[in-house]
Amino acid sequence: MRRDALWAVACFVVGLLLLAAGAYQHRWAAAPLFAGPLAISCAGVAVRRSRPLLALGLGGVAFVGDFAMGPSLGTLLIVTDNLYSGVRYGPRELGRWMLGITSVIAVVAGVVAGVLFRQWAAATVFLVQTGLVGVTPVLTAMIIRQLEDQAASERARAEQVARLAELDRAAAVQAERARMARELHDMIANHFSAIAIQSTAVLSRRDLDAQTVRKVLESIRENSVEGMDEMRAMIGLLRQDGEEPEAIRRRVAEAEELAERAREAGLDVRMRVDGDARELPAPVDLAGYRIVQESLTNALKHGGKAADVVIGYLPGLVTLTVDNPVGEAGRGLPGAGAGIIGMRERTNLVGGVFEAGPHDDGWRVRAELPTLEST
Repeated sequence: MRRDALWAVACFVVGLLLLAAGAYQHRWAAAPLFAGPLAISCAGVAVRRSRPLLALGLGGVAFVGDFAMGPSLGTLLIVTDNLYSGVRYGPRELGRWMLGITSVIAVVAGVVAGVLFRQWAAATVFLVQTGLVGVTPVLTAMIIRQLEDQAASERARAEQVARLAELDRAAAVQAERARMARELHDMIANHFSAIAIQSTAVLSRRDLDAQTVRKVLESIRENSVEGMDEMRAMIGLLRQDGEEPEAIRRRVAEAEELAERAREAGLDVRMRVDGDARELPAPVDLAGYRIVQESLTNALKHGGKAADVVIGYLPGLVTLTVDNPVGEAGRGLPGAGAGIIGMRERTNLVGGVFEAGPHDDGWRVRAELPTLEST
């Protein structure tokens, strides 16, 4: 409003200078009288943004009064700004109405001039002049407003795209954190559980001979070293780009190694493979390996003395079944159910089916993983 008021004062001063220079139609009115319509149109400039409809009305009053006396060049120029401001800052429907009104006025002025002066040249001059004063500022305001609306729409679209990108980034970060949590849990829990159980057994048994203690300590050391190796492999994956290297890829076919480590920790693992073992897709291989690993870890911590592992290779499907009795040993060991959650998430990621729960006085974990093989 302050800038508009200063602009109104400047317009009034310029208008007075034009009047002093004689830039008006010399009819019956003297130059000082033209200052009235000039002041009214300048008042419209002062409220052009805050009250555009009032500015348009003041411009109309100023135009009528000025045209009745002259007209004058200064007032006509300022009235064009009143028209422009009313259309640009006023209601959106006003632009279409004003375009129609000013167009009709221009045509009527041209026809009247042609009839009065009986010259097509006069009609053309009046038509063009009225169009410049009325139609041109209205069209300009409508075009500017349309461009502003398009710019606002593009800004809103860009902001929406940015928000969607941020949501996608947050979802990707969350998914990566969940994946890392699963990997860390599955890699470390198996080895640490074996270490915890074996060390607890050594501390609770005072009748063990030196050879037995040494064997248990060797198993503890082996689990520690293997756990550190897998941790280094995980850190290497996090530090590099690209997919998981083939050299550290885990496979369902390596489940026998998991069973052997569980046997060294004191769990009697009976393992059976149904069907012909074959190469599996990398995601299925890793999911199956981790499911067997976590199932044996849970059996070691919370189960009894034995576990049965059955791996079945079916057309387009590989099944993993781990059964173990439920015993009292190991119930005091920490566990928050993260293993079951991780196994279910891994199964869902490859489009499989997962079940875990009581079964025949024991506990069963069963997963069906589609191999997604092309025919």
